[in-house]
Amino acid sequence: MQLVLDANILFAALIKDGTTRKIFMEKNAKFYVPEFIFHELFKHLAELRAKTNLSETVIKKQIIELFDLANIEIISSIEIKPFLKQAEKICPDINDIHYFALALKMKCPIWSEDKKLREQSEIKIITTKELMSY
Repeated sequence: MQLVLDANILFAALIKDGTTRKIFMEKNAKFYVPEFIFHELFKHLAELRAKTNLSETVIKKQIIELFDLANIEIISSIEIKPFLKQAEKICPDINDIHYFALALKMKCPIWSEDKKLREQSEIKIITTKELMSY
């Protein structure tokens, strides 16, 4: 199974050692993130600190460990650039265009808990609950 990861999924894995983190460790899954994900993660460091009671240094270390342990591939902005215009047309949230462009490039669904992303029919959006049923 191949999936593009929305930032909210990475936040969930960093905040709690639960279902999301277990899915990341599945050996038959391949995950993709746009390099833009690091902007998202670092933009929300204060929120992650508040929810985890961990220092910024520890959170950054956990991010690195998560990427090392899970089968997550970072795709450069250059690689998704040809898909941005199409993504703009179908993405219901301007902040998620990079994820849609990556999903178009990789021809795979997006794993997200963002209900707004389902307001389109071009890219399949899969929730954690749906993944558990596979």
